[in-house]
Amino acid sequence: MRKNFYLIIILCSLTSCYTYQVKKPVDPAANNKQDPKNNTALANTASPQMNNTGAAPQNLNAVQAPAPVNVQEKLAPGKNVKIEVNGKSYKVIVDRWESDSLVAHPVRNAKTSLKFHKNQINSEKIAEKRFSQPIADILTVTAYTAIGVGIYLLVR
Repeated sequence: MRKNFYLIIILCSLTSCYTYQVKKPVDPAANNKQDPKNNTALANTASPQMNNTGAAPQNLNAVQAPAPVNVQEKLAPGKNVKIEVNGKSYKVIVDRWESDSLVAHPVRNAKTSLKFHKNQINSEKIAEKRFSQPIADILTVTAYTAIGVGIYLLVR
């Protein structure tokens, strides 16, 4: 029992509240679905001349093609990111851009320098390091439970 308890405490202390998360692009179609009253109001206020023309009305809910992702804007100097280059994943801290090449170093090795061309980087899988509130909550509850069990065992 004690070995399992110590193992759980060690695992909780080694767990990080920071995770790598891919930013979701803002979807204009989702904005249209959230506020349908504005869409109908826009459709009803169209001028009568436009309604009488033989042309088909434009679809306000049409899905627009996503704008191309600018890798250089996503990977600003100093950011801690996880990138995928030619099918291999790297956790790096961005140092600088040299024309079309990214110069970065691995997270735990500042002496090593890596250089990638922007066309090699998979722009859809660029994940930034962010604080994860659910993980922090789980760790807090686990710590409080462990403290409570420890106090109970000492008093008993």
